[in-house]
Amino acid sequence: MGMKTVEIMNIRHAGVKVACTLLLLGFGLGAGMGRAEEAPAGDDALARAVVEKADQVRFPAEGFQVDVSITSTRAEQPPEVRKYRVLSKGNSNTVVMVTEPAAERGQIILMKGRDLWVFMPDVSQPIRIALSQRLTGQVANGDLARANFAADYTPRILRSETLGNEAYHVLELVAVDRSVTYQRVVYWVRQKDAWPHKAEFYSLSNRLLKTCRYENFQMMEGRLRPTRLVMEDALRGGEQSVLEYGAMKLRDLPDKIFTKDYLKKLD
Repeated sequence: MGMKTVEIMNIRHAGVKVACTLLLLGFGLGAGMGRAEEAPAGDDALARAVVEKADQVRFPAEGFQVDVSITSTRAEQPPEVRKYRVLSKGNSNTVVMVTEPAAERGQIILMKGRDLWVFMPDVSQPIRIALSQRLTGQVANGDLARANFAADYTPRILRSETLGNEAYHVLELVAVDRSVTYQRVVYWVRQKDAWPHKAEFYSLSNRLLKTCRYENFQMMEGRLRPTRLVMEDALRGGEQSVLEYGAMKLRDLPDKIFTKDYLKKLD
C-alpha cells in the first residue's frame, strides 16, 4: 500500500472520527437544549397539577356548606370571635352569611367568579367590594369567599424542601390579574398527598403581608382536610386570625342561590 493511500485513509479515518464527534456533540447539545425547552412546560404542568390537587384537599369541587369560626387576636386586646356559614359551588360561586355576632346577622357576601358584593339589611342595593378587602382580623374577603388557587394564579415550582421527614413542593403562584386576593403566593404542598402546609401572601410591591398554616386535618366529606388555618400578620407581630372549619356537608345548591336578587331570601 503506497504512502498516499495510507495518508488518504488516515485523513478519511480522522474525518469519520470528527464527524462522529460532532454528531455526538450535536446530539448531546440538542438533547440538552430540548430538555431545557421542555422542562418548563413539564414543570408548569406539574405545578398546576399540584395546586389543583391541593385545592381539592381543602374543599370539595361540588356544592357544599361549611361553618367557619374566626378568632382574631391583637396585642393587649380581648379576642374577637365571628362566625360564618359558607355555601359554595364549583369554586366560582359562593355565599358567605354572617351568623355571629347577632347584631350583624343578615349580612351576606356573594361571589360570582371574581366579582364580589355585600348585602346589608339596612341598605337597599348590594355593594361591590374587592376580594383583597379585609373581612375581619387577618382574613380578607377572598380568603373566605374564594379559595381557588388553580384558577387565580399561574404556578411554578421553585424548589423542593424537606421539613421534618416530609418532602414538599415549594411553589410560586403569580396572580393572573389584579382582581385576585393576593398578587403573589409562596405555597408549600406535601409531595406524597398534596396536603397544603403553609403559604406566604405578598402584595403587588412584593411585600410580605401575612402567612398561613394549614393544620388539624380531619375527615370531612370523604377525605382528610385542614380544619384549622392560622393567619398571622407579617407586618404587625402578635396579630393573628384562626379559622376553624366544621359541619361540612355536600349540598345540591341551585344556581339561583348565587344571584343578587336571591340574597334577601337566604337565612
